[in-house]
Amino acid sequence: MPYQITFQPLGRRATAAEGQTILEAAHDAGVPLASVCGGAGTCGRCQVRLVRGTVSPLGDDEAALLPPGEIAAGYRLACQARVLSDLEMEVPAESLAVAQRLQVAGELPAVPLQPAVRAYTIALPPPSLSDLRADTQRLADALAASTGRSETYPYTFDLAVLRTLPEVLRAQGWQATVDVRNGEVVAVRPPGESPLGAAVDLGTTKIAAYLVDLATGETLAAAGVANPQIVYGEDVMARLAYAMKGEAQARRLQAAASEAVDRLVASLCTSVGRDPAAVSELVLVGNTAMHHLFLGLPVAQLGLAPYVPAVSAALDVKARDLGLHLAPGTVVHLLPNIAGFVGADHVAFLLALGARHSLEHGRPLTSGLTNASPLLGLDIGTNTEVALAHDDKLFSCSTASGPAFEGAHIRHGMHAAGGAIEKVWIEATGVRVATIDGRPAVGICGSGILDAIAALRRAGALNDRGRMLAGHPLVRRGEDGLEVVLVEAAASGTGRDIVVTQEDVSQVQLAKGAIRAGIQVLLDEAGLGAAQLSEVVIAGAFGSYLDPASAVGIGLFPPLPLARFRAVGNAAGAGARLALLSLTQRALAAAIARRVRYVELTVHPRFVDEFARGMLLP
Repeated sequence: MPYQITFQPLGRRATAAEGQTILEAAHDAGVPLASVCGGAGTCGRCQVRLVRGTVSPLGDDEAALLPPGEIAAGYRLACQARVLSDLEMEVPAESLAVAQRLQVAGELPAVPLQPAVRAYTIALPPPSLSDLRADTQRLADALAASTGRSETYPYTFDLAVLRTLPEVLRAQGWQATVDVRNGEVVAVRPPGESPLGAAVDLGTTKIAAYLVDLATGETLAAAGVANPQIVYGEDVMARLAYAMKGEAQARRLQAAASEAVDRLVASLCTSVGRDPAAVSELVLVGNTAMHHLFLGLPVAQLGLAPYVPAVSAALDVKARDLGLHLAPGTVVHLLPNIAGFVGADHVAFLLALGARHSLEHGRPLTSGLTNASPLLGLDIGTNTEVALAHDDKLFSCSTASGPAFEGAHIRHGMHAAGGAIEKVWIEATGVRVATIDGRPAVGICGSGILDAIAALRRAGALNDRGRMLAGHPLVRRGEDGLEVVLVEAAASGTGRDIVVTQEDVSQVQLAKGAIRAGIQVLLDEAGLGAAQLSEVVIAGAFGSYLDPASAVGIGLFPPLPLARFRAVGNAAGAGARLALLSLTQRALAAAIARRVRYVELTVHPRFVDEFARGMLLP
């Protein structure tokens, strides 16, 4: 029997079958409930309050995640509570997967233009009784003449181009701009239009896209959106688990990503007055899981040791086969992966770092990160990639740092969105905070929790093992143990105190322990000490907004002068653009993937000791 569910204060209504979870009904109704664990009942982020109706009884696992006071007030986990009648549910603001502050900008070194797609504007003699050449031969001959090739050059034609070629040539009066990729005609457009390319960084939490004029190399527009796969799980493992439930779930993840990329590229084209059909090449990067999910490849082997990808080499795939609506023969080029949890986004990150390093040191762009003074690169996220370049060596590893820096597994954690506490400091009068957009605080994001722990350690509220000290004036006892109030209920945007709990500190210690251990293992592999690092480059949204002093203060980063730390924004997006603009850079990306010495931390003999040491607070 179907039941009606009303979600307040959104006013959304949904029909749900008896026994369906409230989370499933919410997603069907377009209510963006957060679901870090993909509905597994382990993250506690999908809290809703039962206003009216009957749901399934509270289970032990659910009770363990909800404070007694909230249970008494009617709060349940949407992924665990099942529909047994018509319902009215209240959705708290902190349970919504709200719009995030997304990092799109990234440093883009200038490189000589050498795109995979070249555009040629040509005029063709119309057919006549004395000239009976086929349209394809006529166009190929005109192309050969304009490029100085022999008229017998074997141009090929994408089938979708071929199907419309006769109509297009005649409608355009036998004049056209022809996009050619490696001898294949991939688009025939009105004369004079410059070809467009797109570069996409398909991240676990966000998708960043860049629209580029392939004739000039200029980035015309850039934008980012949240990855809509987030409703199926906010971390990689949750999404892999969801995809492994069945073919329908895997298709749902693939469609969510491809439709988001398609809409994002189309919106960029609209913003500059162009049609998506002008996009003749797209370069996409992402971690290995995002790469496989986007292509619809099997992922079971990624979720189990030894975490082997189905494919690691660079791929060229027709855009239409992935659900993208671009030029008829557009190819999506995917940069190579390195390992199960180190993907093409890391290759793009290294490509961008290498180009910047070469230009700053007056060296050829093809030199990349060779002969480098010790340089550490970090892209911090649920899986943090760490790279160390030294002389001709290039080491990489992936640390399972968890989603704490993205707000997950933190009592009042959230993504970097309006109302998120992003800065915390302590004055004589107490704790002070700053929020994104200056709104009343509704939660705390990664940079805020980092600041909070650093400030509490400096104030003496935490010991070196991260334990809160009960006698400290900032520390109180809450329902779940010791905690520190950042914002009182009267000043918050939720009507409840926003706190940092002992468990929150422990979650950050786990994350920082994994990252610091990864750094130390790579330093050991290279035979270096932290003091020898000439520069630490931090990429991504979190890296752009964190305070390096706080990161050093809690031991996330080595104790180096702050001048050695540099945030570079979305370096993976910059690397994707380099590969879009230059075949030489694309080849260099492949060389980087082959050159990297990947260090598997799970079997490294020093990892456990370094992890334990890295959890301590200086």
